[in-house]
Amino acid sequence: QVQLVESGGGLVQAGGSLRLSCAASGRIFTPNVMAWYRQAPGKQRELVAQISSTGSTTYKDSVKGRFAISRDKAKNTVYLEMNSLRPEDTAVYYCNFLRMLNYDQYWGQGTQVTVSS
Repeated sequence: QVQLVESGGGLVQAGGSLRLSCAASGRIFTPNVMAWYRQAPGKQRELVAQISSTGSTTYKDSVKGRFAISRDKAKNTVYLEMNSLRPEDTAVYYCNFLRMLNYDQYWGQGTQVTVSS
């Protein structure tokens, strides 16, 4: 089992910044991928950004150049730095951990990000 604890959501004006954190604990084996997904009301959950245990990153097109994902291996923590936030970034953001050995995946409880115009 892997436990994920998220923090850092909140309310921010358009153009502002927020930093999300997700700390993983438990049976963490490499290789793995840690990611941030988001789900807006009435919409499907979508991948925002992901980072592998080797440091390879992938971003949703609409956040490229504004968001940055990083991870601290020693702390088993992944971060999402979000800049130039837009109202359309408003959603519940979920941390995800994928263990590549057997494709088990785990989800955090979600953290609300609200961007006002």
